[in-house]
Amino acid sequence: MLIRALRFMKPFRLFRWIVIAAGAFACGCACAAGPGLTVAADGTVVRDGKPYVGVGVNYFDCFLRALIDPRDTSYTTGFATLARYEIPFARYAACGFWPKEMSLYLSDRVEYFRRLDAVVGAAKEHGIGLIPSLFWNLSCVPDLVGEPCDQWGNSQSKTREFMRQYVRAVVGRYRDSPAIWAWEFGNEFSLAANLPNAATHRPMIAPKRGTPESRTVRDELHYDHVVDAFAEFAREVRKLDPTRLIENGDAMLRSSAWHNRQEKSWRADTPAQFQEMVRLTTPDPLNAVSVHCYGENLARVAVAAEAAAALRKPLFVGEFQIPDATSPSARPQLEAILTKLRAAHVPLAAIWVYDLRSQESTFSITENNARGWELEVLREWNHR
Repeated sequence: MLIRALRFMKPFRLFRWIVIAAGAFACGCACAAGPGLTVAADGTVVRDGKPYVGVGVNYFDCFLRALIDPRDTSYTTGFATLARYEIPFARYAACGFWPKEMSLYLSDRVEYFRRLDAVVGAAKEHGIGLIPSLFWNLSCVPDLVGEPCDQWGNSQSKTREFMRQYVRAVVGRYRDSPAIWAWEFGNEFSLAANLPNAATHRPMIAPKRGTPESRTVRDELHYDHVVDAFAEFAREVRKLDPTRLIENGDAMLRSSAWHNRQEKSWRADTPAQFQEMVRLTTPDPLNAVSVHCYGENLARVAVAAEAAAALRKPLFVGEFQIPDATSPSARPQLEAILTKLRAAHVPLAAIWVYDLRSQESTFSITENNARGWELEVLREWNHR
């Protein structure tokens, strides 16, 4: 099949494929032999020893729904549907969102992992790769252990100790599973860093769900906090899993991220300053750059891809979506996004969001709702 495919490639594409493949194989046996997704020395994403490109989905609450209600095993049907549409992988929250939703982990770890095992097992059964995000909500762990959010930046804190312990528990348990494709730290932590108006963007308050009744300046994150946490997370993962792709789950950095950090201002960054911030927020051993692209940020995909390439790390577009799935221009808009990703040589992307009941009227994609056609578009693009 490989030889037949090569015969029908245009000369330029054939040449480019051979160059990419050669770079991937040149990275050595550890890269080619590792489970899930690995990253070659030149930044090529590799799966089963071959360069890999694919578009998956976010399946945000496939585990969370079972964590809240053990009778809810709808993820099994969900993975079966994704498999029928040949969707290769799903990014999801491998944790609770609120502190109360992590209470089972503290009180009955056997039952907690029984439910998580079932999700991973169902994905494996249906051939769906998983990208688990271990700390989705930035305030969940600090709230759980009774600390302010700035303790993400303190290596001696209860927050960081919980992070290390949870990484050991989760990565150690699933590192041999073929269902796990990559590891993610959390969701969009850098968006909260060094904001000029940070006091009005402190984490949400919901005491009945386990948060404190108020927030203070110590719940405002700085880049130093998140970068230090990113780096230690990746080091802890690497102790247990020497090969898989690791990324931080960030959104596209704010267009004023450098000036936020240096001046607490909203002045626009230069391309060089943006690249500096990408380098800062993707410390080794993180080996992929994460961005989320909505609206005007789609225009920045090529710049983000260049910044990732300069680090020899692949770009993962962890979220993207069109705002309205029912307009006559909806399909061309979605295909235009996918075309942008292809033009920027983005190897991994995941659409937002598969079967999220709380967003049924907005972004949720199911086989039979108004966004169901998007699954067919993804199948076509993955075939290409």
